[in-house]
Amino acid sequence: MSRYPGRIGRLVLRAGSLAAALGLWQLLTTYDVNLWVRFAQFPTVTDVARTFADRLAGADYWTDLTDSLTRIVTGFLLAAVLGVATGVLVARSRLAEDLLGPVLEVVRPIPAIAMVPVAILLFPSNEQGIVFITFTAAFFPVLVSTRHSVRALTPVWEEAVRTMGGGRSRILGSVVLPGALPGIFGGLSVGIGVSWICVISAEMISGQYGVGYRTWQDYTIVNYPGVFVGMVTIGLLGWLTSTAVELVGRRLTRWLPRTSYTPAARPRPARNPATTSTTEPAKAAEARDEHLV
Repeated sequence: MSRYPGRIGRLVLRAGSLAAALGLWQLLTTYDVNLWVRFAQFPTVTDVARTFADRLAGADYWTDLTDSLTRIVTGFLLAAVLGVATGVLVARSRLAEDLLGPVLEVVRPIPAIAMVPVAILLFPSNEQGIVFITFTAAFFPVLVSTRHSVRALTPVWEEAVRTMGGGRSRILGSVVLPGALPGIFGGLSVGIGVSWICVISAEMISGQYGVGYRTWQDYTIVNYPGVFVGMVTIGLLGWLTSTAVELVGRRLTRWLPRTSYTPAARPRPARNPATTSTTEPAKAAEARDEHLV
């Protein structure tokens, strides 16, 4: 039975799928294919690549990139800290749940981009308003994920720490936060993606610089290759930041057992019990423990 490709083979497979998608895009736009959807208005891959190269050579592109990254990092870090703290507080305290829960549940369904008028009224500058919208977008996914993760922890761990004389701070640092880390990083992964959606939208509406603002400006002057440059930039930035969050999460949760894709095992021939070594159960247990590490 053939095995699935290794690391190099998977990288080649992924690069090939991306190249195939770009090739299909080039063919559809070059020959102005109009089926159910219209590709005649789309720029070709070469047009977008040429515009991208021109943007990379200019200073405005890097200014927009820096502004968008500054806004997303500031808002996301605030949301990560306050979202985790509020989620733990609401999950561990009935008083906090009764005081904060109703307000949070009423505000949570409101789309973050709908907060643009509120941000304009509250903050003296557009920059602060965009950071606020980015913070709001990431805050609630982190809050909800943290709250559910803390509530899902088994009480046995906390009781064990109490039995050994540990107080609230020891329980928080040794049981609650480590046990909830997988769920917390799940919320952070969702939050960073939602943050990019909202920060780009906010830049389109009220920004002066940024990738979203530049993309909207290109659309207003009918510069479609520039629009696609902005879209590609947003996609790359979102992918890089999401990967960074995932890598940090895997680093902090190294103690968790990892699952992996393994080929189906071949049937093994039956052996005579008399010839079976008595050390094999110990070897199997050792192999299992090594896998969990």
